[in-house]
Amino acid sequence: MSANLFARFEQRARAEPARPLLSTDGERWFTWGDLATHSGRLATLFTVLGLVPGDRLAMIVDKSAQALFLYLACLRAGLVCVPLNVGYTRSELGYFLGNATPRVIVCSGAALADMTALAGASGCDARVLSLDADGSGSLYERAGSQAADFDTVARQDGDVAALIYTSGTTGQPKGVMVTHGNLASNGLTLVAQWGMCAGDVLVHALPLFHVHGLFVACHCVLLSGARMYFLPRFEPRSILSLLPRATVLMGVPTFYTRLLAEPALNQALCRNMRLFVSGSAPLLEETFAAFRARTGHTILERYGMSETGMNTSNPLTGPRKPGTVGPPLPGVSVRIVDDAGRPVPAGTVGAIQVRGPNVFAGYWGMPDKSAADLTVDGYLRTGDLGVFDADGYLAIVGRARDLVISGGYNVYPKEVEAVLDRIPGVRESAVFGVPHPDFGEAVTAAVVCTASAEPPTAQDLIRAAREHLAAYKLPKRVVFVDELPRNSMGKVQKALLRERYATPDPDFG
Repeated sequence: MSANLFARFEQRARAEPARPLLSTDGERWFTWGDLATHSGRLATLFTVLGLVPGDRLAMIVDKSAQALFLYLACLRAGLVCVPLNVGYTRSELGYFLGNATPRVIVCSGAALADMTALAGASGCDARVLSLDADGSGSLYERAGSQAADFDTVARQDGDVAALIYTSGTTGQPKGVMVTHGNLASNGLTLVAQWGMCAGDVLVHALPLFHVHGLFVACHCVLLSGARMYFLPRFEPRSILSLLPRATVLMGVPTFYTRLLAEPALNQALCRNMRLFVSGSAPLLEETFAAFRARTGHTILERYGMSETGMNTSNPLTGPRKPGTVGPPLPGVSVRIVDDAGRPVPAGTVGAIQVRGPNVFAGYWGMPDKSAADLTVDGYLRTGDLGVFDADGYLAIVGRARDLVISGGYNVYPKEVEAVLDRIPGVRESAVFGVPHPDFGEAVTAAVVCTASAEPPTAQDLIRAAREHLAAYKLPKRVVFVDELPRNSMGKVQKALLRERYATPDPDFG
């Protein structure tokens, strides 16, 4: 069988075309036959437009069933899907388009004119089509007249299926090349480890531009034959209304803190549920304990990253330890090493390295960076710090690269600092994360102002930064300091800042 991931989905679509797949309103269902028809017509359209396997297609659209079918059509046609956050600013999108050079860009109808101009300005010779959240737009208008029968393009395990952009701590964002083999191996492993089956019903309230929502959640459904309630966004009361009809919820810690704030959440409401999964950000132990007390369910926490998919997971059957992300998944090797790259024993903190069929093919157009992040024996240097306990459970204790994960999204301090430092009245800044009960971590900025008569306020800085940064990257809190703490080598000591400002500020939250 072809290694094209879509070929695995296609088998079920042909065998059970009337089987329900997803519902966007909790009542009407798209079927597996709809998946085959929509993806076939879109794949045919892309061929008519002259796209060939390996060409990139950028998705900058709101979540919808049609957006998922668009991603699947990319797989089917052998294209490389580039999902991008609709919240990115114009300058951010300009970089991504110039770097990925997609042949087709799909965006909302409202953004059509601006995206066409942006594509030209970024040197990207792309055709721009529209797709709105209700499924309307020029993309499906053109696809509607195309043939639904399409021979899925043969792919090899090492062929790139998607390009996921992740910001670096220095320099420009990097395009993570994720292959068909990466996605298949990780998806099949998760289905087995989490007991996903055709009888499951997933509540899907994650975004599609994120690895968690697009790969982990959707692939678990598509590879197991399960169904899903496909919600446009997370809204606590909508989630609660669906729990009696569902069996699985996958989310970020924010989901669980907000559900706990709802008085209606109780054990009776969750009696049909069998699994709650959390990831993409640290889950506070107090949230873990509070959720178990209220619902009788123990949240399963796992660890992954854009470059690898999932690496470890607390077990489906067996102890789920708060503060840990569980043992390595089958087929994935995880080791902790010291500064010299030597493995350290359990109980010793060190750098996390990962090897397995889930590890990406490299960074798009950055062979030197790709080589630098891999060891001689094929392990990826994740940049995270962790420790194994005596039972082989991994705990993430820090990030060597100062990554902040807020609400499930990666925020790299260097990018935010660069924006803040350009604002009039700012001399320098240091951005870091502090624990937050809702977001996992809150982006916090310590700012040193210039000697001006009227220094900017915290709201002035956030307002100015909003023009250049997506909303999730904006500081939740700004503190003004006379000097940034530095060591003898002049390096800012962010650990001291994190400790000093760990107490929440009631004015920012």
